[in-house]
Amino acid sequence: MTSYLITSTRKSSGKTTITIGLSRILNRMKYNLATFKKGPDYIDPLWISKASKTSCYNLDFNTMSTAEIKKLFKLKTQNTTLNLIEGNKGLFDGVSLDGSDSNAAMAHLLKLEIILVIDCSGITRGIAPLINGYKDFDPKIKYKGIILNNIASDRHEGKVINAIAEYSDFKVFGSIQKNNKIEILEQHLGLQPSFLTSSNNNIINNIASLVKSSVDIKYLVKGVSNKKKLSTKTPNVITKKYAGISIGVARDNAFGFYYADDIEKFKSLGARIIYFNTLKDKSLPNVDALFIGGGFPELVAKELSSNKKMISSIKNFINANKPVYAECGGLMYLAKSIKINDKSFRMVGIINGRVVMHDKPVGRGYVELIKSSSHPWLLSNDIVKAHEFHYSRLSLDAKLSNYTYKVKRGYGVNGKYDGIKHKNLLATYSHLRDTKKTTWITNFLEFIKNNKKNETKNNI
Repeated sequence: MTSYLITSTRKSSGKTTITIGLSRILNRMKYNLATFKKGPDYIDPLWISKASKTSCYNLDFNTMSTAEIKKLFKLKTQNTTLNLIEGNKGLFDGVSLDGSDSNAAMAHLLKLEIILVIDCSGITRGIAPLINGYKDFDPKIKYKGIILNNIASDRHEGKVINAIAEYSDFKVFGSIQKNNKIEILEQHLGLQPSFLTSSNNNIINNIASLVKSSVDIKYLVKGVSNKKKLSTKTPNVITKKYAGISIGVARDNAFGFYYADDIEKFKSLGARIIYFNTLKDKSLPNVDALFIGGGFPELVAKELSSNKKMISSIKNFINANKPVYAECGGLMYLAKSIKINDKSFRMVGIINGRVVMHDKPVGRGYVELIKSSSHPWLLSNDIVKAHEFHYSRLSLDAKLSNYTYKVKRGYGVNGKYDGIKHKNLLATYSHLRDTKKTTWITNFLEFIKNNKKNETKNNI
């Protein structure tokens, strides 16, 4: 089994585009491939998953222990021959000064070879001390080679490659010239996730075509077998404890930010996941609870606002004391309105406040939350590790006193608190990941089960 970590010297160097292109190419070549993304990102894994036609899983030092990272990686690669992991930021970047949460640390932990993508804009001979510095900084890192990106011309390419050959022993096995087409594609990738894009397959195929013409794929897969394609499926159900529970999950052009392994965890515990569309469906499916994840509801605010029957169905569901968990985009949807520039769009209206969009992020990055006693179902994990990414701010019409979290790090609703509780609804700006640090799924299922039991008693 061969595993590559695709990283760079800094963010925005083209590694996501290259990862997507390689994922589609290797899928076409029938390699039994597993894909991963380092960090808490949602958008990149959606594109990588579309390209590879397999689930893309997050590996994150903040929300997972090293043992959990190794366990998930081993589980999802047990029958694969080739694995791609896209890094975040640069090879040695991370929150910790000692590099314990960096891409390099992930490479050491999982024994990954590094594919170093370098943005060559404005650099020629200077690339040599840059890459040699990377090798000297951590001599134990194993490099597969370098892919040059944003090469200005054939002359520029020759200068960069000659400098690398003269002053280092790095292998250059790819060189991608700068062009408007790929810049447009990269902008598209960064602006919106694949679930918002009807033409995502064409975008991925165009990226794959560009990467295939610029990268030595034969060198990349040398010695890797693609003869036998084995199933990578794991047992669907490990317990039937929650077999009678059904959960409606919003999945459409407004909402689609869910960790692949979190959805799998619900199913493995016996719960039934039923997807519904907030834009097109006129009512909720017959379910016991709702999970409305993150996304970009502001991009389809008009359509959301126009589906009054779905809005009414969700409002009735919450008012009937049904359990609902909403994250970020879900919180925005449940507020009274979303204001974009000077125009407001009416939303569900369960949360007594209005959402205003901003040009810059209001909350971005890792968050650390202290759970309060008002939390309806998070029974363990007093300190909760999560992340947030939102350009919106919630302005409440009345002061709240029963937030479910105090924000130790991050922004949440107002820089001090996060987690709005109303009946059996919990809505937050923070995104949870089910790990030992925050075992939220079992607790949420137990809450749903008890709520369902109480409903049955009351109806007798």
